Amino acid sequence: MKGVILAGGHGSRLHPITLGVSKQLLPVYDKPMVYYPLSVLMLAGITDIQIISAPGDVAGFRRLLGDGSSLGLTLTYAEQDKPRGVADAFLVSADHIGDDSVALVLGDNIFHGPGFGELLRSSARDVDGCVLFGYPVRDPERYGVGETDAAGRLVSIEEKPAAPRSRLAVTGLYLYDNDVVRIARDLRPSARGELEITDVNLAYLRRGKARFVELGRGFVWLDTGTHNALTEASQYVQILEHRQGVRIGCVEEIAWRMGYIDRESCHRLGRALAGSPYGRYIMEITEDRAAGVRGAAS
Repeated sequence: MKGVILAGGHGSRLHPITLGVSKQLLPVYDKPMVYYPLSVLMLAGITDIQIISAPGDVAGFRRLLGDGSSLGLTLTYAEQDKPRGVADAFLVSADHIGDDSVALVLGDNIFHGPGFGELLRSSARDVDGCVLFGYPVRDPERYGVGETDAAGRLVSIEEKPAAPRSRLAVTGLYLYDNDVVRIARDLRPSARGELEITDVNLAYLRRGKARFVELGRGFVWLDTGTHNALTEASQYVQILEHRQGVRIGCVEEIAWRMGYIDRESCHRLGRALAGSPYGRYIMEITEDRAAGVRGAAS
């Protein structure tokens, strides 16, 4: 399975902050925002990942992450010259996806919860159709909403419905088989001129090949697209890290826990950042032989 992070757009809801920097390069407490969706793909067992961004922002992502080899990954970059909707990611990354299945995650989404890594890996095995992840919210009319029947099967998806049929928002994490590229090519732009991800999901639903996985109690899904949401996400990460002593979205640790790099390589990455608490944390966990019991790759 290939991975795609959609980190394009203008971040207009965060102006003026994003006038000079990509939204996904902004800090969420102690690390760049893009670390969080990258960590999701890594936990899913995906190591071949493409980051899509606006042309002027590609250099910033390259400077931050390089070719991914230090993390045991293969990272490539693609440009989206203007926002054309989430589903446009499959057209931009068609060559990267090739004949494989694909996991798409939005670059401003944060996921965290117990056993999330195993849930991702089991969901990503042998995808036939699409797998969507639902999260209960108080204001479902702001989101794409999934409705399930008594057996938990997905029966409808509506984009920002005036009268939502459930409280389950469709999150910014999607798993698809290879048909998604052809489906995206056949889409027509919506009234707002974009290729809508909901239309892709509806195509799979009509085939009877859309599966819905609910992220229930104990999980957190955060969208960092507004000033308040960005601040709240930083506060959440800060509180959890300070109280539990572990780091959320620490890509160096996840690379080590998942076996993409060895202990010494991980320690070396921490040593390069030793002037910060983040770097010292990486060094400490790789020096602590008992640290495996409290790792991030759950």
